[in-house]
Amino acid sequence: MSGPQKPANPSPAPWKLTGEGIILVYKFNKQWVEENGFLNHAQKGNFKGGLGFVMLVNYHNSPVGPYKELLFIPGKFTPHKRQSITRIFVDSEESTENGRFNWGIPKKTVPMIWQKNGKEETIGIGHEDDPILFCKITSGGIPFPASTKLIPIHLYQELEGNTFLTDPSGSGWGKFAKVVSLKINEKYFPNIKDQKPLLCIKIDPFTMHFPSPE
Repeated sequence: MSGPQKPANPSPAPWKLTGEGIILVYKFNKQWVEENGFLNHAQKGNFKGGLGFVMLVNYHNSPVGPYKELLFIPGKFTPHKRQSITRIFVDSEESTENGRFNWGIPKKTVPMIWQKNGKEETIGIGHEDDPILFCKITSGGIPFPASTKLIPIHLYQELEGNTFLTDPSGSGWGKFAKVVSLKINEKYFPNIKDQKPLLCIKIDPFTMHFPSPE
């Protein structure tokens, strides 16, 4: 297998990104992940638990310009005992092509909106006539430092015959957040509506580093 197609406009690793984001932290059970996690053939039957994440990200700066993102990480998988992104959408084709080629991240490109009204943010993923996810989230309180040192992310991705091991790192300032409303089309994204998050945090600002993979 030759691996993911080379981007029309290559932007090789490493990447430095800045922006804001919302992180929902979960503890999913194995059966739910197997049935709802959009696992590929390499992930089926290999889920080993750990913390899972849903992330909504608004990158203000990246090597391919500003873009928005929605991703799902159910937890860790064997044989590497690392996390895997099983579902991810962005609103930039350059981000999609480079994410697939550089790190084996299975990105797909869809339109997105991210609107702010005071402490409330409205985020829409997908086409208006066939949305993937729509939510309203509020945040507030005293900011606190947040870092991948507290919740490390070690990615294991397999895409089109290639395996990628990547250790991204990031830091920023967080505030506790709350999901006010959430609509999901489970044809396209795991239906987390019945899953209670352990934690919901708004990070603003943050800096993220995506190194070259192994």
